[in-house]
Amino acid sequence: MAEQDVTLMKGNEAIAHAAIRCGADGYFGYPITPQSEVIETLAELKPWETTGMVVLQAESEIASINMIYGGAAAGKRVLTSSSSPGVALMQEGITYMAGAELPGVFVNVQRGGPGLGTIQPSQGDYFQATRGGGNGDYHVIVLAPNSVQEMADFVELAFQLAFKYRNPAMILSDGVIGQMMEKIVLPPFKPRRTEEEVLRECPWATTGRTKDRRPNIITSLELKPEEMEKRNLHLQAKYKEIVEKEVRYETIQTDDADVLIVAFGSAARLTLKAIEIARAEGIKVGLLRPITLWPFPSEQIAELAQGKKGVLVVEVNAGQMVQDVRLAVNGQAPVDQFGRLGGIVPEPEEIVEALKKLM
Repeated sequence: MAEQDVTLMKGNEAIAHAAIRCGADGYFGYPITPQSEVIETLAELKPWETTGMVVLQAESEIASINMIYGGAAAGKRVLTSSSSPGVALMQEGITYMAGAELPGVFVNVQRGGPGLGTIQPSQGDYFQATRGGGNGDYHVIVLAPNSVQEMADFVELAFQLAFKYRNPAMILSDGVIGQMMEKIVLPPFKPRRTEEEVLRECPWATTGRTKDRRPNIITSLELKPEEMEKRNLHLQAKYKEIVEKEVRYETIQTDDADVLIVAFGSAARLTLKAIEIARAEGIKVGLLRPITLWPFPSEQIAELAQGKKGVLVVEVNAGQMVQDVRLAVNGQAPVDQFGRLGGIVPEPEEIVEALKKLM
């Protein structure tokens, strides 16, 4: 990789640069701490003058999600970013997109809650992302970066998965990853698709035509119960395929571990120092980091939990992912959770003490 491709930037800035470089057609968003650098960086880079990418500050998060809905319906690569309360406002639009099978990318740089909460980092939106904050039986593909490099890399990955399965995809970050600065390698420039390429790749889009030459209609509405059930069964079959094919995770020092930590995002980074401290004290501990929060690596966690003295779930919330871990472990080992609230990030030494209590 050429030296000039290596640069130092914040996680939020990496999202903006990656969106331009991966050929995004449009960004529609609204400022909110701690993710405002995304739209600020896009405004500074002015991609509408170079790649033709549209960048628009909407009047609200509700407006931005509906702009994403429209762009996605036309087969465009569109994205938005926000933080926890802003993403809460987008939930109706996200479930509409899931029901209409539209691809779109959403970045959530989490802050503490509930309500307006704090501008400090949190992982309290795990339920909102993985359970779906909108109505109906639907899923959003959820990627959880734990570095600035992954913030950049996951933009293209999220678009690939969103279009492959015609489904919304979310990058679930937090204020730590969004605001921290690291050296990263930016992705190479990828040209935006031509209108002919969009029509070829997205024959279902509003810009296309049905077999009898009528315009395609995009909707999540179906008034006949039998037809609505067929649509739901189709979605469930798609979700099953995603679960079978798209689980992503990382393991660190699990081969000889007596105790397993499960953590995602910034919490997973914190556990690396905790593992170093614990092993120096003779506690053999390893880490499984879910990269996809949905689909969740349940089978992999179940396999690693076999024969362990315990499983500690570390997350910056009151205990959300721990429910999925307990379901996966299914009584094979004791499962406990450690986290801090109010925007306080756990110290590695606190994690080690929690490990000791589990044992």
